[in-house]
Amino acid sequence: MQGDREMRKNNIFIGGFFLAGFLTAVLFLMIGCSGGNPKNGAGASRTNAGDNKVVEIREKMYAAQVSDVYTNSADYIGKTLKLEGIFMIGQPYPEAEPFCTVVRYAPGGCCGNDGMSGFQVKWVMDFADKYPDNNSWVEATGVLKTYENGPYSFLYMDLINLNVLEERGAEFVSQ
Repeated sequence: MQGDREMRKNNIFIGGFFLAGFLTAVLFLMIGCSGGNPKNGAGASRTNAGDNKVVEIREKMYAAQVSDVYTNSADYIGKTLKLEGIFMIGQPYPEAEPFCTVVRYAPGGCCGNDGMSGFQVKWVMDFADKYPDNNSWVEATGVLKTYENGPYSFLYMDLINLNVLEERGAEFVSQ
């Protein structure tokens, strides 16, 4: 019983650490979405999905699985990930390029569900004008890759599919 409580404290700390790092990374992201008014991208896809097995990030352990990808990124680079979440377009400051993410809200700081858990997403080759409206619930499938921005390295999903879904999942996750 005491061991379970200690494990939960450690997991909460690790999750909070990940989410704080993710939010910091988001502030530095300056590539991804093209500016302007995004279009509804329901059904947009690319065919070069590769032959690797899809790693599905499920709702029940969403934050933990996303944290595992960030913590053990070398094990996931080049693999196809699939997840659902809120499509968001961000711009940390006016001169920065907008960027896109698929996230869910999660514990991350001092005030409950004030963190986010997910990935930056982008169409690297085609379909840059096929992003859905901000706050759409989407299912994203893409190959996990990295890019450099100054001295920093960031993860993103090179999109294969990005579909707007009618039914929303849990926007707030705790695990």
